[in-house]
Amino acid sequence: MRTKMKLLNIDDNAKTVKGQKLYYMTGILYLAPAKLSGFEVCPMATAGCRAACLNTAGRGRFDNIQKARIERTRRFFLYRRAFMNQLCREIDNLIFRAVKKDMLPCVRLNGTSDIVWENVRDWNDEGKNLMEIYPGLNFYDYSKRCNRKNLPANYSLVFSLGEDNDLMAKTALSNGANVAVVFRTSNHPKEYLGVPVIDGDENDLRFLDPQNVVVGLYAKGQAKKDTSGFVREVA
Repeated sequence: MRTKMKLLNIDDNAKTVKGQKLYYMTGILYLAPAKLSGFEVCPMATAGCRAACLNTAGRGRFDNIQKARIERTRRFFLYRRAFMNQLCREIDNLIFRAVKKDMLPCVRLNGTSDIVWENVRDWNDEGKNLMEIYPGLNFYDYSKRCNRKNLPANYSLVFSLGEDNDLMAKTALSNGANVAVVFRTSNHPKEYLGVPVIDGDENDLRFLDPQNVVVGLYAKGQAKKDTSGFVREVA
């Protein structure tokens, strides 16, 4: 496996760069969503989610970016140990860069995927996941899997509401996870699903959010055209 291709995108993103105001530097891993690579990484994705996926937002619309994401995904499945060792080296570099700038590093592993990273242990002799290898580092993700319990203390998850998984969202809330909801306009309601709504567009640092809230997001890119119900209307 060649290792010259970078895995982590470090603050080269309009959303994550907002975290710098709070002195955080974010590294995101972007893989090819759904089954674009031949390997399924979003098994719970709904039709609306797939149609509105941010995979083609921004520079993601370019062929070279799409090919890189597909190659990364294939490497993850076919050359797991080499892939993860490189990812660790890049996380080490992220930590070094952040400390050098008096910032705090954090990592989002599922930029455009929904892998259960707390279970990825098959690549090192100690059987550890990344959160255990880096206990002082904040990891966070969005996920459509509502039953992920007993997560590492440094791994924060937000359940992603789709067009037809409201019951799962309520289960996620009962399990202690917050819920991300994409609204048609930036004028979010004050309450949704029976809990308060916070502005998720201020930054992407979901591990700083209070518990038991809906993270309100404004429809962007292809999501603006959604008619499936994935994007929720504001009354």
